[in-house]
Amino acid sequence: MERVFNFSAGPSMLPLEVLEKAQKEFVCYSSCGMSVMEMSHRSKMFEDIISRAESSLRDLMKIPSNYKVLFLQGGGSLQFSMIPLNLMNKNKKADYVITGQWAKKAAQEAARYGNVNIVASSEDTTFDRIPQLDPSKFDPEADYFYITLNNTIYGTRYTKLPDTGDVPLVGDMSSSILAEEVDITKFGLLFAGAQKNIGPAGVTIVIVREDLLGNAMEFTPTMLKYDIHAKENSLYNTPPTFGIYFAGLVFDWVKEQGGIAQLQKINEYKAGLIYDFLDESKLFRGTVVKEHRSLMNIPFVLPTEELNARFIKEAEAKGLVNLKGHRTVGGMRASIYNAMPVEGVKALVELMKKFEMENR
Repeated sequence: MERVFNFSAGPSMLPLEVLEKAQKEFVCYSSCGMSVMEMSHRSKMFEDIISRAESSLRDLMKIPSNYKVLFLQGGGSLQFSMIPLNLMNKNKKADYVITGQWAKKAAQEAARYGNVNIVASSEDTTFDRIPQLDPSKFDPEADYFYITLNNTIYGTRYTKLPDTGDVPLVGDMSSSILAEEVDITKFGLLFAGAQKNIGPAGVTIVIVREDLLGNAMEFTPTMLKYDIHAKENSLYNTPPTFGIYFAGLVFDWVKEQGGIAQLQKINEYKAGLIYDFLDESKLFRGTVVKEHRSLMNIPFVLPTEELNARFIKEAEAKGLVNLKGHRTVGGMRASIYNAMPVEGVKALVELMKKFEMENR
């Protein structure tokens, strides 16, 4: 069976070259006589795998030496707890901007451990934009300021970071990591689940400034302390070994594509193909205000549910799958992460043009 163009929001399409390399090495990695899945995480072989993965990510994202890179478990959602447990440790206060379901869940979880100040929210417009931020509403005594850089469900992204002064900026970049350049030094902590732009579900990457380590709340479970994992180089317990190995292959692949800057240009081109069509279409409509459009997740709708369903069915028949939108938005959503080739995006736009011609 031929591979399809998978527009899923996650787990999502992965680079074919990486999948084939992992397939080739699956039964026997290098000359060790075993699969990475069978390998002890304490072995020299695996220590080399995780060390090279971290080194590659540092190179790609220009991560300074005073930041730790952690390969953790629990998905991005566990970070909703780990962040306040580790960082909400001085004034027991934090600022949150609510730009979608995941930011809202993160704020609700943080409120279990301290006072959460909702700086702004775009919920009243179904999260179709990044809300205007009023610096006078920022709490100068907040232990951190939390944003979601790219909103997977609603298709918005920050194009300008808030200036939070001495308050550490914390960012969820699960659906935009490696897709566009970001200045690590603007953040105290960044995290990303792997299952969109990095690899299979099971690994969560945390990039945290060293001065933020070691002050977790007293009752924080050992496994949820950043400093424990940092001291042990992400090997405190058995990590998701195969996921880390696969992530390292993806990092190598990103380098082969020319790095993040080059992929960002390609991503801007891919997104532009869809947005340009949506702006001209009399039938399809994008759901996000122009200045906050995501490069990764593009929601769009047709005038009726019947047309939405028909389009999704026609797309599946042509090998364009997982286009159904989130229930809170409806319609369709095209997630076009790094591994989605330009050909897949062009095939989608051609189908949209054809569908419009036939349903005017």
